[in-house]
Amino acid sequence: MTGTIKVGAAALHARQLRFYDVAMAAFVAILLLSNLIGAAKISALDLPLFGTVVFGAGILFFPLSYVLGDVLTEVYGYARARRVIWIGFAALLFMALMSWVVVALPPADGWAGQAAYNEVFGITWRIVLASITAFWAGELANAFVLARMKLLTGGKHLWTRTIGSTVVGQGVDTLIFYPVAFWGIWTPELVFAVMLTNYLMKVGWEALLTPVTYLVVGRLKRAEGVDVYDEGTNFTPFRTGV
Repeated sequence: MTGTIKVGAAALHARQLRFYDVAMAAFVAILLLSNLIGAAKISALDLPLFGTVVFGAGILFFPLSYVLGDVLTEVYGYARARRVIWIGFAALLFMALMSWVVVALPPADGWAGQAAYNEVFGITWRIVLASITAFWAGELANAFVLARMKLLTGGKHLWTRTIGSTVVGQGVDTLIFYPVAFWGIWTPELVFAVMLTNYLMKVGWEALLTPVTYLVVGRLKRAEGVDVYDEGTNFTPFRTGV
């Protein structure tokens, strides 16, 4: 790519990265908002040819975190993407703790919003466990597959990496989240219906966003002046350093 140099992940230590922190902030913001606002709401739309489609409302925005995860891994390498995933993991834990504390605080006399507050921000630790575990495993699987495919393809055919990594990462996320969060609460039929619909919509949504991914990746590589290949990278998920 014009204006960039191919480097190993370790070579970034000596470089000033202009937009890494911006990508990290966007990733964490999308992650928190999609989990706080959309994770537990079930929506239904009547679509031509498909009939009534039942899906989790968070599907509209949560896949953007996978797009950003792809961008982070493609531009900055697996280790820096892994660091962002761990930061997102910590942010989800804090969000869960803050939600629990704020909802549990006794309301002041005369304040009538506690029931609505419980409904909107009340959480169960089962859903927290499902969300955090699914996110951590799914995003790391996504980053690992993309980084390894980049080495195998020699950096060519970005679309195969973004879609291939999403097929794996979103599959891991979906298989963990819905059974852990809702089995025994929803009917088995609803769990499987939402799992399948959400998985297909997530993969399809990312496929549709492939031109956007190409655009963002290309501009970031030119702006940073690097194209990172994870040669010699330690791919263990249990590290936060780069």
